[in-house]
Amino acid sequence: MSPNKRPLSVTIIACIYILVGAIGFAYHLTDLRAQNAFQYDGLLIEFVRILAVIAGAFMLRAHNWARWLALAWIALHVVLSAFNSLPQFAVHCVFFAAIVWLLFRPEVGRYFRGARAEPG
Repeated sequence: MSPNKRPLSVTIIACIYILVGAIGFAYHLTDLRAQNAFQYDGLLIEFVRILAVIAGAFMLRAHNWARWLALAWIALHVVLSAFNSLPQFAVHCVFFAAIVWLLFRPEVGRYFRGARAEPG
């Protein structure tokens, strides 16, 4: 695989992050409008959703920090789900493990390093 060719796993995960972030942002924005006040918790949720969109968009552009942001984003959800039900926690753990495996394989690492090595 050439360093510039994006692995399919990165494309899929990045698109999922962009979609989840954008849909979640729109959904929670309607909640904020319904409350007729921008509360701190609501703004924090919106910020986390924007981070998902940013992580996805910049993974598509081969920025290494974006895959770490994506990992931190799902790790936050693992921690938060630990305070909820066991099945929700288990599902988030499975997602976390899958994302780690898909984003940190050697060929994926070459993709993220390849963009840095090129001038421009």
